[in-house]
Amino acid sequence: MATSESKAEHPHGITDLCDAGQRLYANALRSGRIPRADAEPAPCLMDFALLHPDPDDVNWLRPVPPSAALAQRLHPIEREIQERRRHSLKLTESFEPFMDISAQDPPTTHAITVLEGSTRINAAIDVATAEARHEVLTVQPGGGRSEDILSKGLERGKAVVDRGVQIRTLYQHTVRHHQGTFVYAERLAEGVEIRTLEELVERMLIFDRTVAFIPAQDDRSVALELRHPGLVSYLIRVFEQLWQRATPLLEEVLYNPTPAGISGVQRSIAQLLVEGHVDDSIARRLGMNVRTCRAHIAKMNATLGSTSRAQLGYLIARSGILESDPDHAIAPGTRA
Repeated sequence: MATSESKAEHPHGITDLCDAGQRLYANALRSGRIPRADAEPAPCLMDFALLHPDPDDVNWLRPVPPSAALAQRLHPIEREIQERRRHSLKLTESFEPFMDISAQDPPTTHAITVLEGSTRINAAIDVATAEARHEVLTVQPGGGRSEDILSKGLERGKAVVDRGVQIRTLYQHTVRHHQGTFVYAERLAEGVEIRTLEELVERMLIFDRTVAFIPAQDDRSVALELRHPGLVSYLIRVFEQLWQRATPLLEEVLYNPTPAGISGVQRSIAQLLVEGHVDDSIARRLGMNVRTCRAHIAKMNATLGSTSRAQLGYLIARSGILESDPDHAIAPGTRA
C-alpha cells in the first residue's frame, strides 16, 4: 500500500518527478530491475511509463531507457512546433501581398480608427493617456459620476498630472450638486482645471492636440480614434469655445433674474420644451435624471399656472423667459 508521503506528493508532472520516483528510477537503471513492491511509494513511474512489468517475473519491474522515454515525450512537442512553423509560414505568405499594398498607403490611412467594444476603446484611451506629455482636454456630459468611476479617474488623473501634464475638463452644471466631484477636484487641484456648462456636446477626449476620441453610437459601444490634424484641430476649437463660456467649478454660476422667478435650469428646460424635446431627451442633454427634469417642469407648471404641456409651451413663450438671458439660454435649433 502506498505511504501517506507518496499520497501527498502525487499527482505531479513528469518534469517535477518526486524524490521517491527519482531515486527508484535511478536504482532501476543501475540494477536493471526493481521489485514491484519497492515502486509503490512512486506510482508516477508507472503512470509516466518509466517502468514496465518484467516479462519473466510479474513481481519485478524493468526501467524504460531514459533516451527512449525522452524521445516519446518530445515527439508530440516537436510535431506541434513543426505544425506551428508551417502555419506561421502560411500566414506570412498570405499577408505578404497586402504588406506590399500597405507600404504604398498615404499617411492618412489610419487617421480614423473605429473602436468596437469597451475593452478596445478603454485600451486605446489608456495608451493615449500613457503617452500624453503636455495637455489633456476632456468633455464629460451628464451628472455626477459614481464613487467607483471617480476613484478610477482620480488614479489615472494623478498619474497624468504627476508627469506635468495639464488637464482641462468640462462637466455640466448638475455635477455642482455632487459632493464626490468636488472631492475629486480638490485632490487633483494642481494641474487640473474644471469648468461647467448647462449643456454640452457628447463625450470627447483630446490628447496633446494630436489624437481625439469621440463616441460613434449613442450607447458608446463604438468610438472613433481621430488622428487627422484637421479633424483634431476642429474639435479643439469646439472645446475652446465651450471653455470660454463655462464657469469654473468653484465659482458660483450667475443667472440674471427671470420673469416669474424661473431658475436658470428651468429656463434651459423651457427652451428645450418649446423646441419639442421629450422629457428623456431634455434630461440627457442637461445631465440630470428624468425624475429631476419632471420635477422642474412641475414647478414651472405651478409658477406659470399651466395645466397641460401645450399650455405650458404657450405660457413660456408669452412670459419672455427665453429672451431674458441670451448668454445662458440654449440656442434655438441646437441638437445633440
